[in-house]
Amino acid sequence: QVQLVESGGGLVQAGDSLKLSCAASGRTFSSDVMGWFRQAPGKEREFVAAIDWSGRRKYYADSVKGRFPISRDNAKNTVYLQMNSLKPEDTAVYYCAAGARDYYTTRESDYNYWGQGIQVTVSS
Repeated sequence: QVQLVESGGGLVQAGDSLKLSCAASGRTFSSDVMGWFRQAPGKEREFVAAIDWSGRRKYYADSVKGRFPISRDNAKNTVYLQMNSLKPEDTAVYYCAAGARDYYTTRESDYNYWGQGIQVTVSS
């Protein structure tokens, strides 16, 4: 059974940093794109960042570009999202996703596997 488990969320103040991790089990994703999405209260889920299998190519939403570098460790089957300079508008449930073919896709339907999500709350 494939599982993606997010960790590292929590409550922080504006300007702080958090690092999210997503550990995959049940199959290896070393050949797949992995990414992050988020859903704020009352809003639809949106793309945040994605990384290709090698870790060399990355794609970001404009809202997080320059603040949220994405990385991965294929030996650990894990993807990370370092969130810096957090803003109240970054408050959301963050979801890890895996299994897409193209690192530049922002479509949820292109990802085959999803985590349960983890809450990130940024206070002003």
